[in-house]
Amino acid sequence: MIAATTVLGALVVAGCGSSSSSTVAALKSCNATIEIEAPITGPVAFLGQEQLHFAQLAVSNDDAANKTKITLAQGDTQLNPALATTVTRQATANSAIVGVVGPAGSQEVIAAGPLMARGGLGFISASATNVTLTQGTYPTFFRVVSNDGVQGPQDAHYIINNFHPKTVMIVDDEEAYSTGLVGFMMPVFQAAGVKVTHLSVSQKVTDFSSLVAKITPQTSVVVLPWQIASNAEQFGRNMAQQHKHAIIFGTDGLYDPKNFTIPGSYVSSFGPDITAIPADASLVSQETALHGSFGTFGPPMYAATHVLDEAIHSVCMGGHAPTRANVLAAIKATNESTSILGGAISFNAHGDNAHGQFYLFKIDSAGKYHLVPSS
Repeated sequence: MIAATTVLGALVVAGCGSSSSSTVAALKSCNATIEIEAPITGPVAFLGQEQLHFAQLAVSNDDAANKTKITLAQGDTQLNPALATTVTRQATANSAIVGVVGPAGSQEVIAAGPLMARGGLGFISASATNVTLTQGTYPTFFRVVSNDGVQGPQDAHYIINNFHPKTVMIVDDEEAYSTGLVGFMMPVFQAAGVKVTHLSVSQKVTDFSSLVAKITPQTSVVVLPWQIASNAEQFGRNMAQQHKHAIIFGTDGLYDPKNFTIPGSYVSSFGPDITAIPADASLVSQETALHGSFGTFGPPMYAATHVLDEAIHSVCMGGHAPTRANVLAAIKATNESTSILGGAISFNAHGDNAHGQFYLFKIDSAGKYHLVPSS
């Protein structure tokens, strides 16, 4: 079992208490290289930068706690499957890399997964939620967040039970994350007798006037399962220009208080606001001092990186040099009783976190996000 250890006392559940010569020797030689694949630049660089910062913080804290020396290489994917493929080819060709955290998007995992599998490289995403990713096609893939099969029905039921809509408009952004989530929402709405208008739009579109024009007076909710928050902000502005008053209900990528601030909107996210978790206070202070405010994409990346760091540490504690094979085996054995996300982390046989959950936030008139209790 991999114990969930960290320099932050609030998260410590086990320590390395051995002082044997073999343990000391193992720790002294515990060097390894891992890589983060994230959209470090490009249209969602603010998310990628947040993920990078939290991965760096996890490595720093875990090195201090475990006396390891882990190097974090960087692979910039820009949320682009083609770039994710290129970055992954480079990673798998680099024998020094024993594990990867990322990539961010489901479409990127689909592109990179076969290469990771052929290279025997375990990879842990902090934000890819498409349910097909853990159906056996990518045997070295894991995620610390839950999947669309949980989020889609949960969000749809919340909309039905709280807004009682007669008509809902859903607009996907033509990417695997978005279309996968829609696939789980649609049956729930239809079973409840809710009329659904389903449209698609490219992530490259930045004026949504023509889509907004299709919002009828009977449409009370518009669901945007998008990855680019600034697009949703423009959608909301186009709604205001056309005096449309439907509630915007977004997902994951829209949790961005800097770029999506439409009052009265809701955002469903795979990650909590850790500033509201007392046990994370020290970690929040660390990250805020280093990089300022943050959202919900960074903490799951911290969790993913911590899992990989602990896998490496457990291999070293066993007296072995980290390799892709033994690190992959250690990832599979992960059993953390608590984490930065406020819950446990362990993986089922398919790589899904057995304890994943989703959180719902509402945006107030000042653009601030508030957790909706028991969502």
